[in-house]
Amino acid sequence: MSATTGATDANDATDRPDDGFHVFDTTLRDGAQREGINLTVADKLTIARHLDDFGVGFIEGGWPGANPRDTEFFRRARQEIDFRHARLVAFGATRRAGARAEDDPQVAALLDSQAPVVTLVAKSHDRHVELALRTTLDENLAMIRDTVRHLRAHDRRVFVDCEHFFDGYRANPGYATEVVRTAHEAGADVVVLCDTNGGMLPAQVEAVVRTVRADTGARLGIHAQDDTGCAVANTLAAVDAGATHVQCTANGYGERVGNANLFPVVAALELKYDRRVLPPGKLVEMTRISHAIAEVVNLTPATHQPYVGLSAFAHKAGLHASAIKVDPDLYQHIDPERVGNTMRMLVSDMAGRASVELKGKELGIDLGGDRELIGRIVARVKERELAGYSYEAADASFELLMREEVEGRTRRYYRVESWRAIVEDRPDGTHANEATVKLWAKGERIVATAEGNGPVNALDRALRSALERIYPQLASLKLTDYKVRILEGSLGTGSTTRVLVSTSDESGEWSTVGVGENVIAASWQALDDAYAYGLRRAGVEPNE
Repeated sequence: MSATTGATDANDATDRPDDGFHVFDTTLRDGAQREGINLTVADKLTIARHLDDFGVGFIEGGWPGANPRDTEFFRRARQEIDFRHARLVAFGATRRAGARAEDDPQVAALLDSQAPVVTLVAKSHDRHVELALRTTLDENLAMIRDTVRHLRAHDRRVFVDCEHFFDGYRANPGYATEVVRTAHEAGADVVVLCDTNGGMLPAQVEAVVRTVRADTGARLGIHAQDDTGCAVANTLAAVDAGATHVQCTANGYGERVGNANLFPVVAALELKYDRRVLPPGKLVEMTRISHAIAEVVNLTPATHQPYVGLSAFAHKAGLHASAIKVDPDLYQHIDPERVGNTMRMLVSDMAGRASVELKGKELGIDLGGDRELIGRIVARVKERELAGYSYEAADASFELLMREEVEGRTRRYYRVESWRAIVEDRPDGTHANEATVKLWAKGERIVATAEGNGPVNALDRALRSALERIYPQLASLKLTDYKVRILEGSLGTGSTTRVLVSTSDESGEWSTVGVGENVIAASWQALDDAYAYGLRRAGVEPNE
């Protein structure tokens, strides 16, 4: 977006949702307060682009003037982002007690940001006014009135966040209501009721919002924290009571346990309330956007997050699978493709024939309703899970097992004679890790030795060294993740170990599982499956 000097809608876009209902995202400010998140300016710009691409109406970028990073973000956003759907919002506070709005440097910084919309945080709890602001209740109202009017005089659209509103309303409903009325009459477009401590429940939120709306006539919004686990429910309760502005964060990021999660709120509004809050065709981008933002903030996407989680439409029980085979809607509240997700069948010792048959279709294997074949696969899965295997997150290993039963043979790309891994403890406290692999491939006996930064890494390098000359396709394989779990047992350090390995090539990623009496043996099995699967997907025919 090119820099502008105009005050009104400096980043006006032509394809925005109806202004009658606002989806307001505060990931870049409130969401960034989550423990473990530390966003650079570049991170914030990337997230802003993702949110705009998703189609939210407003993106709160931070507090210009409060720290150099947020000031820089607004400068660069003006120059580098051409917002198609969202309006950029600057966050700040009302003028200081006893000062004039036009003389307050923080208020000036809001104008200098050139954001077309400003959100002002205002105290609405009488005790916070007297103890935190150290001013009178009347002066607090004047601070709100003066700052809103000053910003409106400079053609800024103004939203007012009433901090601690619900707690303040419970303590002094008359004053909390007067704060809303003052902001509304001064020219605020929306007055947002904030459950800052996150302690409210849906019925309480709905009752308060309904009463305040009737008493003030103001357009109301809701900002809910998730300390009771009710932030999404509280947000929807506020909508039921007439709120037309919802403040959320991507993936529910935020201080303490987080904020109302943008994605289930939007999905509920679009799919359950039948209210169009995004531009057409954007809801299907939800899962992609959720995961992309998780990558930017360097947090693993929550697998069990509603709508967008990897497990949101995953089915494990055999009874469920039997019903889904008839009609997926019997155990799914929506078609996952509507939010860009997919249905997954999990194969475990709870699996029945329907689970295996559906999983086969998912993997491109048509079992043709062969009851004997499906029965063998089910029996083998249950037998292996009894030994410690788990195929829920290891589709590649399960596909190899299934194809062995379908084809009646094991496709072998090499035959292992032996392998060993050695860890040498040196006097200076360092360790040397070395592995040797002896195998046969294409009629040739190969012995390869390699060092690594651990015994498993050394084994991986030795196996790769032994095979890459014969199977050059292995050069593109990369080990991307490695997880170890010690299974329940009474043997202590001799307990059974399960290893999950993730591997990738230029076109995708897959996971394999190994189980053994120690971590090295389990790792070898997982690596063996990873290489076999990688060669198979590359179209290489076995030679053993």
